[in-house]
Order: sequence, then structure tokens, then C-alpha cells
Amino acid sequence: MLDNNVSKTNREIHALAEKSRMNGNIDPELFTKYDVKRGLRDLNGKGVLAGLTEISEIISYTVVDMDMKPCDGKLYYRGVNVEDLVTGFMNEKRYGFEETIYLLLFGSLPTETELDDFKKILVEKRELPKDFTRDIIMKAPSRDMMNAMSRSVLALYFYDEHPNDTSLPNVLDQCLHLISVFPRLAVYAYHAYNHYYNDKSLIIHSPDPGKSIAENILYMLREDNQYSELEAKILDLALVLHAEHGGGNNSSFTTHVVTSSGTDTYSVIAASLGSLKGPKHGGANIKVTEMFNDMKEQVKDWEDEEEITAYLKALLHKQAFDKQGLIYGMGHAVYSVSDPRARQLKIFVEDLAKEKGLDKELRLYKTVERLAPEVIARERKIYKGVCINVDFYSGFIYDMLDLPHELYTPLFALARIAGWSAHRMEELINAGKIIRPAYKAVCKHNDYVPLDKRDEE
Repeated sequence: MLDNNVSKTNREIHALAEKSRMNGNIDPELFTKYDVKRGLRDLNGKGVLAGLTEISEIISYTVVDMDMKPCDGKLYYRGVNVEDLVTGFMNEKRYGFEETIYLLLFGSLPTETELDDFKKILVEKRELPKDFTRDIIMKAPSRDMMNAMSRSVLALYFYDEHPNDTSLPNVLDQCLHLISVFPRLAVYAYHAYNHYYNDKSLIIHSPDPGKSIAENILYMLREDNQYSELEAKILDLALVLHAEHGGGNNSSFTTHVVTSSGTDTYSVIAASLGSLKGPKHGGANIKVTEMFNDMKEQVKDWEDEEEITAYLKALLHKQAFDKQGLIYGMGHAVYSVSDPRARQLKIFVEDLAKEKGLDKELRLYKTVERLAPEVIARERKIYKGVCINVDFYSGFIYDMLDLPHELYTPLFALARIAGWSAHRMEELINAGKIIRPAYKAVCKHNDYVPLDKRDEE
């Protein structure tokens, strides 16, 4: 009887959902009629201006004789070209993520003394409250690491003596704490999941205060604590390149919107995590890896460009992989010629592929990178060029680092929280009105009908 009742309830819910769909469907022509920019983007894909920021800048075109010309993409953190930033710490054989956090939060590159002092602060802030790992992370493990992280962030609110204080010093202190503990929240959530759902040994390693954030991720994740210098350096690079990408990306805009309401830091970061979790935002690199795994099974000869081209066409025509009509890792909302983050990853991915003995896989990636834009141009009508985005090689890198898929999006989060923190502080410093865009109502007015006179369907 219980099963019948549940089945009946499910049917009723499906019927109500269909009713909601029918009554919530807005005529697409109305968006054109009222000049509504769906997704806050115009017909050329350019974002509708919603705010000002000094944190980062994205350049994807130049203006020549009043005409927009696509160009190789550039990304600036606080006015510093990210490619110069990467070249700097790589040439000096240093890890760069901590320096990048400092730059994003405080607006300038740190001196050697400032950087050393800042690293010490991050180490001090890395501690979790007593019994937090046992009570919050271990007692109710989740199959989804992003949800587990969100729960942990909201739980940290209750351990904070001044959780609702939105003064700048307090918010900075909260942000530094969250930046510092995010690697532990992500890795511990994965170990709890792996133990309770996959029946694997439970591994909990405390971070090493002498190691960088990138090193500690691998150190805490792996049972034997072992990793190569190249592995840590490339993971560090990935963190730097994912740390920030303008105020208009979905999760950073969420940070601004929720901050503008006057709420606490933990609620803001939990909201940003919820945004990043979405497959249209932070989950794309998993799709790239899964797509290539399917490609490697379906394409018999990885050197045969005709066979690869046929598979790419099948993707676009919803005949392969997940049948969504997408070649994952190709295209970006802003970049059309090249994504500077992808360019940087590509420089170093070759060394890692060589270390891991995956040269054949790398050649396949490079072939797809070259052929996919040609296939898309032939099969689709597109208003701009298409290039690989940062997810194209980041998924491959995480795969080579033997990182579990469950941690791909959390890794994005523990990098991007640096940018979120900078945007939260920027919104507080320039505090003004609550962010509240307008929506035009297009529903016709209806008379109220008493209950006993409403027609039964």
C-alpha cells in the first residue's frame, strides 16, 4: 500500500510539474520585442554591463575604426597580465597560488617579506574547529563533494564568534580562513565519501605547514603522501589560472549579488559554491574527460583524422557521447580566438604527459584542438570564432594527476574562492544599493474566481 501511495504521489508531482511548465513557458519572441538580453548577453555574446571592478580584466577583442575585431585573449589580475605572472614564478621556481591570492585581495604584488608573512597567516588560518572533521564531515558524508563543502561552509558559521559582522577586517579574516581550509574541506569530504560509499580505507592526513597549497592537496589526498615536483607545480598553475575571471562570471556575480543584500560571508560563499557546481559553469572539465574517454573507445585509430572528424560531427549532431550536441572544452562566452588560460596550461601539459607516458593521448587532444573548430564552422552557423577553453586541458591534467572526478569541480572552487573573496570585499568597500535587476511581467491579468466556482479539469 505504501508503494502504491508513493507511486500515486509521484504521478501527481509529475502532473503538477507539467502544469507548471505549461503555465511558465514564455514566448521567445517577447524577449526580442522587449529587448531583453537573455543571460545578460547581447546578440553578439557580449555581456550587459552590470558593474565595475578593479580585480580582473578580460580582453577578447580590439576596436579598429569603430569595429570590434576578435584577438588573442588576455587576462589581467589587478592589472598584471596573468601570463607574465605565471612566467615570473615559474622562472623563479616558486609556487604561485599564494602570491596570486595576495594580489587579488590586496591589489598589488607582495614583496618577499609580505609574501612570507602572508603564507604564515594562511598556515595559521588552516586549522578547523575541534572535532569539526568528525562531527560535520565524517558523520554525514555526501556523494557530492560540492554539496559537502557548502554544508561545511555553513556549519563554520556556528563556530564563528562574530559571524554576522560585515566590517572589512572581520570579513577579511573570515575569507582568509575559508581560503585556507577549503583544501581540507574538499579532500576530507572525498575521503569520507570514498570510505562510506566505496568501502575504501579512511585516510585523513593533516596538512604540512611547510608545503604550498598545491603540494598539500596532493599530500592530503594520496595515501602515501607522495607526489612529484612537476605534479605539484602544474596543479599550482591550474589553481592560479582558475583563481579569478572577472565579475561577470556566474559565481562571482552571485558573490556580488548576495553580498549586496548585507548577509554574512558564509552564506555568500555557500551561494557561490552552488553557482559553480552547475555543469554550465564549473563542471565542464569533467565532461571533457568523459568525452575523451568515450572518444578513445569509439575511435579505433587515434591517428586517423577522418575517423576523429566523424566522431566530432556525431557529437554535434547528438549522435555520440551524451547526445547533447556539444564538443566539450570548445568555445567560450568571451574568448573566440584563444583563451589565455588554455594557452598557459598547454605549455606545461606536454611535460606532464611525457612524465606519465601519455604522449599518445596528448596527440589526440592536440588533433581534436585543431580539427574541432573546423568541424564546428562547417556544421554550425556561429556568430564568432571558436577556440579551446581552460577546461579542455585542465580535465586532462587532473586525469594525469590521478585526481578523482569527484574533486574536479571542488578544485575549481578552492581556486576561485580567492576571486570570490576579493569580489565580496570590493562589493562591501563600494557598498551601495542591493543589486536588483528588473524583470518585465508578461502574464495577462485574471479575475479572482471563488473556489466553489472554479472548473475541475
